[in-house]
Amino acid sequence: MIHDYFISYVLLKANETIKTYSSPTDKLHNIIQSFVKAFDLYKPHITVFYQESKYLLPHHLESIDQKRDRYRDIILEVIQEGIDFGEFRKELSVSITGMSIIGMINWTYKWYKADGEKTIEEITCYFCDIIFHAIWTEEAKRNPAYEAYHC
Repeated sequence: MIHDYFISYVLLKANETIKTYSSPTDKLHNIIQSFVKAFDLYKPHITVFYQESKYLLPHHLESIDQKRDRYRDIILEVIQEGIDFGEFRKELSVSITGMSIIGMINWTYKWYKADGEKTIEEITCYFCDIIFHAIWTEEAKRNPAYEAYHC
């Protein structure tokens, strides 16, 4: 199924990330990176899915929803971990922050062009810069280990 290509890709990458990295910032950065990359790798699939998903049979939607829910939960868990570790601002709502990240990146399918003004890597850098400057604590913003996450 069309959606399964890209949701399986981002879910696999998210699962690999949470096993590979210890820092919540590194985890979220790599999750964002693979999420944005999916729009380069699977743009035709994603576009068709978003335009035609209302026609999917219920049993197909159930499988998709389970994977999407797990992907969302991973992002929310990483955000909560970042708050617990003092890297992300504690006053932020985990669910609103997570859904904001997902929503912002999901909209990429509408405007991204492989031959456009910015490469997918540059777009990823912009997303990370915007997201991390919004959620990092002041201490995390000064952490030299995260210099690479600034554009």
